[in-house]
Amino acid sequence: MKQLSASADTTTRSPRHPHLMLAMAALAALALTACGTEQAKADRSQSRPAGIAEAQPATAFTEMLKKVAQQCPASAPPEAPPSGPAEMSSTAETPPSDAIEPIAPTAGPEVELNARDWCAGNLHEERIAQALWNLAEPTPTKVRAILNDLGYIDERIHDLKQSGKITRFFLDLRDQGGRLCLDGSAAGEETVVDKCVAPVTGPFTPGERKA
Repeated sequence: MKQLSASADTTTRSPRHPHLMLAMAALAALALTACGTEQAKADRSQSRPAGIAEAQPATAFTEMLKKVAQQCPASAPPEAPPSGPAEMSSTAETPPSDAIEPIAPTAGPEVELNARDWCAGNLHEERIAQALWNLAEPTPTKVRAILNDLGYIDERIHDLKQSGKITRFFLDLRDQGGRLCLDGSAAGEETVVDKCVAPVTGPFTPGERKA
């Protein structure tokens, strides 16, 4: 009876092995499928950030421009310099005939930049000059690194070159139809950053700017 029982046990267990092998094969196939799916996801995740990474600097640059200009008035054409009262009282003194009247500028940033760009230009001048003020040996590499840290992207940095101990550069800060650009000279405590006027549209060419 014990032998029959053992034989019976053997015959009842033996058919289970093919099912176990099939189950293991199915699990292996599922594992390979899952692995392939994860690899595909990984490939997509690696290719996607490349495009996003390209857009991020430009987006960050635009956000920086908006942040700097937050305290400036909305875009508007610059107001003409005051020409004095329309009428003079009869008791007012008549200016001498040989008096020299100040000549109002007819070109340049004072005239061609709108109020928003003029205000934003002052803020950009200040933040850049302060960052370059204590820079020892202002090489183009060091100047570019500081400009990048401030949010100015390489696509907007032009003519970055060194002449003696001075590194010159131009920044294209045109935004929302404005014409603002900056003309900078990094020279330690003698650093100078001035506003300039860029063409309304088209590529930025340093030779065409109006200081």
